[in-house]
Amino acid sequence: MIFRPHAYQQHCINKIIEIKKLGLFLDMGLGKTITTLTAVKELKYNRFLVRKVLVIAPKKVAEGTWTREAAKWDHTQMLRVSPVLGSQARRIRALNTPADLYVINRENVCWLVDYYRNAWPFDMVVVDESSSFKSHSAKRFKALASVGDRIDRMVELTGTPSPNGLDDLWSQIFLLDGGERLGKRYIQFRERYFQPDKRGADGMVYSYEAKPGTEASILEKISDICISMKAEDYLQLPDITYHEIPVELDHKSLKAYYELEREMVLQLPEDDETISVTSAAALSNKLLQLANGALYDEDRQVHEVHSCKIEAFMELIESLQGKPALVFYNYQHDRARILKALEKSGLAVRELKTTQDEDDWNTGKIQVLLTHPASSAYGLNLQQGGNHVIWFGLTWNYELYTQANKRLHRQGQKEKVIIHHLVCSGTRDTDVMQALQRKDDVQSWVMESLKARIRKIREGTL
Repeated sequence: MIFRPHAYQQHCINKIIEIKKLGLFLDMGLGKTITTLTAVKELKYNRFLVRKVLVIAPKKVAEGTWTREAAKWDHTQMLRVSPVLGSQARRIRALNTPADLYVINRENVCWLVDYYRNAWPFDMVVVDESSSFKSHSAKRFKALASVGDRIDRMVELTGTPSPNGLDDLWSQIFLLDGGERLGKRYIQFRERYFQPDKRGADGMVYSYEAKPGTEASILEKISDICISMKAEDYLQLPDITYHEIPVELDHKSLKAYYELEREMVLQLPEDDETISVTSAAALSNKLLQLANGALYDEDRQVHEVHSCKIEAFMELIESLQGKPALVFYNYQHDRARILKALEKSGLAVRELKTTQDEDDWNTGKIQVLLTHPASSAYGLNLQQGGNHVIWFGLTWNYELYTQANKRLHRQGQKEKVIIHHLVCSGTRDTDVMQALQRKDDVQSWVMESLKARIRKIREGTL
């Protein structure tokens, strides 16, 4: 695919090349990944200004997003991406594999710094979702800061640099400039820009608030090394944007998926033409369940197989930093596992059941609203409560899919609507996603894609 950058993307590419350490605070859906990859290619292969690039990202993003995005575009297909994931032996092997970008999950940053010690090899570091480094006391921040003087170039990517307040900025900016703009120590930063807010009976300060004029002062100080763009201001696309998030199954889960698929295929009639819509739907239904992470047995008992999609979902929720999300699930076991995963999130979570739930969503009282598309695809006006839709489980019913999305994408919506899809790679999810993108004759496409899969299994080519 040919990449034709929008004006704002070209501006960001130029700034990454021009400014050695840059905060790129772009809203979700503005193309942070391909913008950064384009700049990396220019810096490495056209200007010879970088040698080895490290990307630090949330686990699910590290597993698939950077590799897929590089392979998607013609001009970045040459970039070799090595995911530094899994066991220690696998991570070490990945680090010793020749590549242009090494992608590691943020939980392993401390290990990586300790592994290289004084031989840190990465002269460029990209921190995807830099807000996860907002805590000045976190081990991952301290580890990365300890090798800051050996990093020549750094790009921080996030749509929400200060989700909980301006004090979240200090550690992120420190990684860029070593304390030049906001101070060498967090305590100094806090004393300069904040004042005590809440105190206990013993006089101890429990929280701080920004002093008058603080925001303008801080933003002025960091404006030369940070670019901030909101989707509603810069997104040069139609009013609705589709965001596909690849979810990589672990080896055990992928093996279980293929074994179930093969077992069910062997029970079908040998002749493709005699496969009924009912049996095809039953097979697809089972495979979609397994892609989501759990299965019903014959007694309707739930068996959880993996948590890969749940993990990706929670990372997406975290990246939204409290922005409201309308979540569509496909099966009741999806609903139960999602609710369990959100229990300790601290977010206002609700299932959409009554008109009161609808009203509370539209007045900003709910951050995660969970519902099944069949029960909420029509007649509901939810556009005032948020602009993010998350499809945890996909449906091949195109009408249901589009109508469900229209709950937010309708008159009265003031922001660009972003539709996120969690898609398990190498599973039936990818076929359904393609069917939805085709828009017409979805049922035929689903049947034909399933028959093609069945033929490959029977021929032993899969």
